[in-house]
Amino acid sequence: MTSTQPRGIGSLIPTRTQATPGEKAAAQLLHLREATVPVPVLAAAAELIAAHLEDPDPATRETAGAVHARLLAAIEDAAPGR
Repeated sequence: MTSTQPRGIGSLIPTRTQATPGEKAAAQLLHLREATVPVPVLAAAAELIAAHLEDPDPATRETAGAVHARLLAAIEDAAPGR
């Protein structure tokens, strides 16, 4: 029996056509609890997210700010000597 329900990360993204990037990101982040990635990946993600800190969409700005802060905190926590 094959399911017609969306699977994987795409299933977390709202499907209404008027969903903003911020709403999509927020929906994905609600389900993310923990991940292990190399520090250079965190740094690259922080740079990419920083471009959205001044986005005209308030939901995108808010989500970008929260994600950016978490990425920077993770990078700081991973610093040698901690």
